[in-house]
Amino acid sequence: MILIGELSLWVALLMAAWSGVTSFAGGSMGRDDLVVSGRRGLYATTAMIILASIGLWDALLTHDFSLSYVASHTSANMPKIYVFTAFWGGQAGSMLFWALILSIYSALAIWSVKDKARELAPFACGTLALILLFFIATTCFKANPYDRLSFVPADGKGMNPQLQNPGMAIHPPNLYLGYVATAIPFAFAIAALITRKLDATWLLIVRRWSLISWFFLTVGITLGMWWAYVELGWSGYWAWDPVENASFLPWLTGTAFLHSIMIQEKRGMLRKWNVVLVVTTFLLAIFGTFLTRSGMIESVHSFAQSPVGSWFATFFLASTGATIYFVATRLKDLEATATLESMVSREAAFLYNNLVLVGIAFSVLWGTLFPLISELVRGSKITVGPPFFNTVNIPLGLLLLALTGIGPLIAWRKASTSNLRRQFLFPTGAGITTGVVLAALGMRNGHALVAYTLAGFVSGTIGQEFYKGIGARRSIHGESLFTAVIRLIARNRRRYGGYIVHAGIVVLFCAFAGLAFKKDHDVQLKTGETKELVDPLGHKWRFVSQGISTSETLNRFVTAIGLEVFRDGERLGILTTEKRQYFDSNKQPQFEPSTEVGIRSSASLDLYMVLAGVRDETAELRISFNPLVVWVWIGGMIMAIGGLIVMWPQAERRRAPSGYVATLAPAREMASTS
Repeated sequence: MILIGELSLWVALLMAAWSGVTSFAGGSMGRDDLVVSGRRGLYATTAMIILASIGLWDALLTHDFSLSYVASHTSANMPKIYVFTAFWGGQAGSMLFWALILSIYSALAIWSVKDKARELAPFACGTLALILLFFIATTCFKANPYDRLSFVPADGKGMNPQLQNPGMAIHPPNLYLGYVATAIPFAFAIAALITRKLDATWLLIVRRWSLISWFFLTVGITLGMWWAYVELGWSGYWAWDPVENASFLPWLTGTAFLHSIMIQEKRGMLRKWNVVLVVTTFLLAIFGTFLTRSGMIESVHSFAQSPVGSWFATFFLASTGATIYFVATRLKDLEATATLESMVSREAAFLYNNLVLVGIAFSVLWGTLFPLISELVRGSKITVGPPFFNTVNIPLGLLLLALTGIGPLIAWRKASTSNLRRQFLFPTGAGITTGVVLAALGMRNGHALVAYTLAGFVSGTIGQEFYKGIGARRSIHGESLFTAVIRLIARNRRRYGGYIVHAGIVVLFCAFAGLAFKKDHDVQLKTGETKELVDPLGHKWRFVSQGISTSETLNRFVTAIGLEVFRDGERLGILTTEKRQYFDSNKQPQFEPSTEVGIRSSASLDLYMVLAGVRDETAELRISFNPLVVWVWIGGMIMAIGGLIVMWPQAERRRAPSGYVATLAPAREMASTS
């Protein structure tokens, strides 16, 4: 199977080249035979990539240490689940994994193209084939997982222990599924620019795949935060790490696109915005991949320096140059069919929303690149840390939260004073009440107080919108409350699924604001010793050391300490934290020691305990009280559920025309009767 997999990889390279050439030729010359051949070439590429992937998985699971990749990322005593996930745990395997996802996505996207988009399909197919060609070529020539060693070692090196975590089994695949999905909207955007078919046809395809990308990026980023929190032992979940930022950037521009596309559908506006946001999202995904693999930045997430960095830089620059050319030469075709009538309208609110999202993206990009720019200009790296990102992005984030509540309340085209008064009364009251109550309870942190006040305002907006919709259904159809809620969401999934996403964002902002009240304590304890601490909520905690223990398990030595935990005099049990030293089958140490964190979660705060080390039979510990952390994961799940609702296909119903097309209908009827 390994030989078949290796051969399939090289055949896939030829098939991708064939598909790219024949698809563009067929589309340009109007040759249906070449178009069909290009499409079949793409399907053949997909089949070959699947075979190549099966071959690598077979080598991993059978411990074929003759392959350099298998020997470098697995060992005989490694748990099977991590042997399986080693497929994407290293440079070469992750490149093949990217090609696997891209080939499957591409085949599905081209196969599902409807008749209305037939003119776009050849150029989209050719673009996807060329992107595939790059990834397959990079895999074959610079990061081949089938490279063999000159000798066969008795055992492999094993996987980095920080990656031997359930979160790393599911976080990278979700992130890859989100990253790679950005290629499909990009390909159809390029096809629309080439053919100048920039009507609503390409938007229908692009929106669907943009939602898929957004959903998986949301899940992947949330899982990544969870992994960092439970595995890295620093009691946080977001450090503005360059690779964290690299995943955040396409999420920001993808979110902006999903908002602005509604303006084009409703009013025919922001057409330039939409094309630029679609292509920028893909280019940022490639840029993030370049950062991860170039060795230019230091991160626990990044791969070591390798030759693929220069290949990605070249591909990124070539893609950016081609995109700029096509957009610049099609500006007249992208002229809006309507103009902004008022700065106090829903269109304007969406535009402000986009400006803030793009502003956050720019600040994150600038902060990520600044060390590299400073090294290029001054010869030394100037590190930009969390203080910079927080200083810039906290105000922008709060403004974005406010716009999340404002947008749905404002009418299209132009809002009247009476409309604004009626719509804003309850949400504004909810926000002010929230802020006043928290201030009365003693909250004095400015950013946190503003965040919770705005969260109350946005919650009021969402609640008001659901209340009106549910009330209307119960009044018209006589439905029960539960039935009205379900049918309201089912009949307008885009609108109410979006509100559920906004509810998740509110939960996330409330959780993020909780970090303002985080407390850390460095503690030294010998067996039997006691330490008393007070958490941010005023609860009194007592910790009693149960002593240090050592043990040996499947592939690691473990040093652990257990603390008996009491809160306000009530015993909560034993909380354990560990230091782990991994070893190979010959009991030789592998990698640096890793930490297993002790966490006790509740709705209000997490008790977070880390064993820093042991000296003279004394355990050195860091004990942290982290408020509202569990709501980060809940907020991420709510956003993902909302995204699924928005993505779920809407049942076809006969309906009146919507959007700016609908606004022309009355005028046409009047003209025909006059």
